Amino acid sequence: MNHAPTAGYERDVGARSTIRVVSHTSVPLLLGNQPYFFQQSQKTLYFIWGPAKKMSREKMGSTYRALLKVVEKYPQLQIYTLTEEKMTYCDDIFQNETGKNRMKSGSFLSTGWFTMILAMELCEQIYVFGMVSDSYCSVPYHYFEKGRLDECRMYLMHEQARRAGHRFITEKAIFSRWAKSRNIVFNHSSWAGR
Repeated sequence: MNHAPTAGYERDVGARSTIRVVSHTSVPLLLGNQPYFFQQSQKTLYFIWGPAKKMSREKMGSTYRALLKVVEKYPQLQIYTLTEEKMTYCDDIFQNETGKNRMKSGSFLSTGWFTMILAMELCEQIYVFGMVSDSYCSVPYHYFEKGRLDECRMYLMHEQARRAGHRFITEKAIFSRWAKSRNIVFNHSSWAGR
């Protein structure tokens, strides 16, 4: 997801990225390392999500414009953007699961949220690697950024934010519920649907 590398972490995350789901906020990080993300990973399918003001085709949002330039430079790339309708669909799922309006509650959905919804639409069986349970605190939030906030502190900081926070703990509780009724298995580290 986003700008997470596979090189150097193959033992844990595998050696390739078939699909990479990316937040509009992470696009600049991909652009900063084009040889790795776009030249070397030419078979990767990119799904980019973000708000209409950044992603609009009609109004030429800034992220959308940047993606057009990348595709000009690397015409073999397969980059897809989530439509406003798909973004609303993801918001609606959040509201149906939590009873809270995402916007009014000051929440931002995470890339993990969009990735899980995409996976449920594309896959019959989902194996999730590296998404630890909300009680597994000894790992860094990003496996490739040592010395930063650990998983639990990052989750609590976002969960308690009044606005502009990801609701990681809430999302994981929802994923756990979904795992009971869908074909979702959490591996490395494993945790059961609660």
